[in-house]
Amino acid sequence: MIEVSNIRFSYGRRTAPVFEDFSLSLREGCIYGLLGKNGTGKSTLLYMMSGLLFPQAGEVIFDGNPVAKRSPEVLEDIFLVPEEFDLPAMRLSKYVRINAPFYPHFSDEILYECLKDFDLSADIRLGELSMGQKKKAFMSFALATNTRLLLMDEPTNGLDIPSKSQFRKVVVRHMNDSRTLVISTHQMRDVDMLLDHVAIIDGKRLLLNRSIADICSRLRFEERPVGADVSDALYIQPSLQGNAVICHNEKDDDTPLNLELLFNALQENAASLGL
Repeated sequence: MIEVSNIRFSYGRRTAPVFEDFSLSLREGCIYGLLGKNGTGKSTLLYMMSGLLFPQAGEVIFDGNPVAKRSPEVLEDIFLVPEEFDLPAMRLSKYVRINAPFYPHFSDEILYECLKDFDLSADIRLGELSMGQKKKAFMSFALATNTRLLLMDEPTNGLDIPSKSQFRKVVVRHMNDSRTLVISTHQMRDVDMLLDHVAIIDGKRLLLNRSIADICSRLRFEERPVGADVSDALYIQPSLQGNAVICHNEKDDDTPLNLELLFNALQENAASLGL
């Protein structure tokens, strides 16, 4: 669905490039986690995917069309929820009346279902909402657009614990096989159970782009008590229970993915995991 091909991007002639000959492919019908340290270009990449920033070399292709051309048939099928945004001081109903026509597959039914799941009224005044409520209202609108590509930058920032659970429920309920969701986040534990696929970037490099199923078929993620044998470990990180360990999966049963442990292992020595 999305092909990022050999892009180069910098914010100025005197600044180091954020991306240099960087490529990434995303396929349809998946929920991607886009992970990386601060300053590695996660938000920049989302903005290029949505046509709000333009690479100085290379291109971003959505369904065969260059995103940088900003053609209506492309933009009507892409929606970005940025990390920070402002909403106008108007009722949600008016906001929908103004903005929904830009998205031909917009669904009032999905909007009202999302609002209900987030415990929000359908007739809220956007200017009177708290930060967390604004985020939930805007994400409800985003999901209701029914775009084939939905991009979310740090969607759980500003949400309390119950709201993070609501977010996961809402996303699962409104995903389908023709839709792709990319979530850029530092809050890995907020989204790890949602993801089908993980892409981890580190500056100009793509450290990983694999499905959760593939990762868990190759690796095991275990908690081992103090004193337990760790001679087979590919990566070890001290934990409250003893050691969190990544090792080869030589058994028939897969373990749940520890996304934070995987991220730390790849940052330290990506080659050691053999992915």
